Amino acid sequence: MSDLSDMIGATESMSEPIELPESNELLKQLEDAKNRIQELETRLSSESRQHARAEGQLEVTPINEADVTLRRLVQRIAMILQAEKIAIMFYDRERGELIGIPPAYGIEEDRLSLFRVRATQGVSGQVFRDSEPLIFHDATNDPRTQKDPFSLLHVSNGITVPLVIERRDEENRVIERTTIGVLHAFNKRHGEDFNDEDVRLLERMARNVGSIIANLQLYREVVEEREELLQTFESLAAGLMLVSPEGRISQINASARAIFGIDAEALGKNYLDVIRDENRDQLREVLQSAMRGDENISQDIVVNIANVERHYQVQAAQVRSDEGKDLGVVAIFIDVTEIRMIDKMKSSFVAMASHELRTPLTAIKGFVSTLLMDDGFSNEERREFYMIIDQECDRLTRLINDLLNTSRIEAGESLKPNYTRVDAKALLEKVVLIQRQSTHKHQIKLDIRSEIPTIIADEDKLDQILTNLLNNAIKYSPNGGDITVHAVVEDDHLLVGVEDQGLGIPKDHQAKVFDKFHRVNNEDNRRIYGTGLGLYLVKHLVESVHMGKIWVESEVGKGSTFLFRIPIEIDIENAKAINH
Repeated sequence: MSDLSDMIGATESMSEPIELPESNELLKQLEDAKNRIQELETRLSSESRQHARAEGQLEVTPINEADVTLRRLVQRIAMILQAEKIAIMFYDRERGELIGIPPAYGIEEDRLSLFRVRATQGVSGQVFRDSEPLIFHDATNDPRTQKDPFSLLHVSNGITVPLVIERRDEENRVIERTTIGVLHAFNKRHGEDFNDEDVRLLERMARNVGSIIANLQLYREVVEEREELLQTFESLAAGLMLVSPEGRISQINASARAIFGIDAEALGKNYLDVIRDENRDQLREVLQSAMRGDENISQDIVVNIANVERHYQVQAAQVRSDEGKDLGVVAIFIDVTEIRMIDKMKSSFVAMASHELRTPLTAIKGFVSTLLMDDGFSNEERREFYMIIDQECDRLTRLINDLLNTSRIEAGESLKPNYTRVDAKALLEKVVLIQRQSTHKHQIKLDIRSEIPTIIADEDKLDQILTNLLNNAIKYSPNGGDITVHAVVEDDHLLVGVEDQGLGIPKDHQAKVFDKFHRVNNEDNRRIYGTGLGLYLVKHLVESVHMGKIWVESEVGKGSTFLFRIPIEIDIENAKAINH
């Protein structure tokens, strides 16, 4: 019975708290990105204000002021150097190219995307690699410029200097220099040539340009990173909510908003003001425990969504940044509705399986003990006892086979079908005859409505299908009545129905009756024991082994009809491959 133990053990493990450590890390990353953005905004704003004050210009709005300042700086460079054109080229690591980027002076910005060169080629590549300025007086004939796309801009002469950013220590000493691109000044006005003084002026101004570009680029990368993190946060199936130390919702994803029926406007509000009354106390308890620093906090809550109860496991934990700053508490909501349902079915299954297995064993032991204790029974009486023992042994064997077959199906193992040509009519008659002998309350009828040919099938498993359906009909017709087996050939298929006058199945359960361990939970059914495996196995045998379809039609209080449809001729090789 190790298979049964494995099945029970597998379901038991489902009740343990579900760990999602990556959620805490995601929230930390989001908060870090937010702080970095604020820091960069401050840095860019400060640099832009400095340039604005130096030039006696009015300040503009913070995020845009760096772009505005850079544009003004490019214009100023052109004015000081008397250059017709100014171009900035930024190094693209992925492409290994220097690419023209805005702003520019004297160049249409829609043409800048054409202005690119390999970082190993031309004047641009040389200046970038050597991090040394270079001046040229004849772009048309200078061999150093041949690889540059200068012809696109009608360049005649120019200066190219590196865009360098420096990292300094506390004593303002340069400890690291990084070249991020190059700065060009082209075509000195009035037919003059650029000189060494122009080079020095351009180098000084290039440091400001490089600093602003580097910070802008970093800012854009961080913003993109944060957007990606937010998209990941939003797309998580689990609900996530970050509550600040003051109790305000600082982050909440789409799944969590759907759980509590709130919108994005809940951000910044106290969670107690937006969470439904029925969940507020439970959630408060979980969050307060996490704020106190308690560990392994987990609790189930029930939420009504569109008049359907859903079970969520709530896990909460403190979230701290890498610097140890308290970011609040993250609550993770994991939908465990199906898991809890399986847990409930598991408990019911264990109780039912114990009863089902114990009943035939009790009967067998009772009759054997009776026979051993008393030799005065007649041959007829002994024969009756032996028949009962034999029937109970068969019942016990069926139960164990159901459990083992279920275990094999769940493990993806084949039930090893054996396809032969089967006399379907004779099989129907045999199964009906056997089942008639097992009940005195019911009238079991066979209604064959057309000529039934031989079919390709696994005879033993087809027998199991019919037997299980008839046993089910008898079991769920406790007051007796007629049970009719219908059979007819339709469109190269055999259609079989087992109709009873029993308890019937509610509509909301009809789609679930073929699920493993599922049983209708009402007062009448609680008096009828079973493992909840019979119909699950029947569905597998019909659909996977015989390439057919099975369904149920039922009305509470009037009975049920289980119908299955299988092909008369099947592709044996294909069927074997599916059941391999």
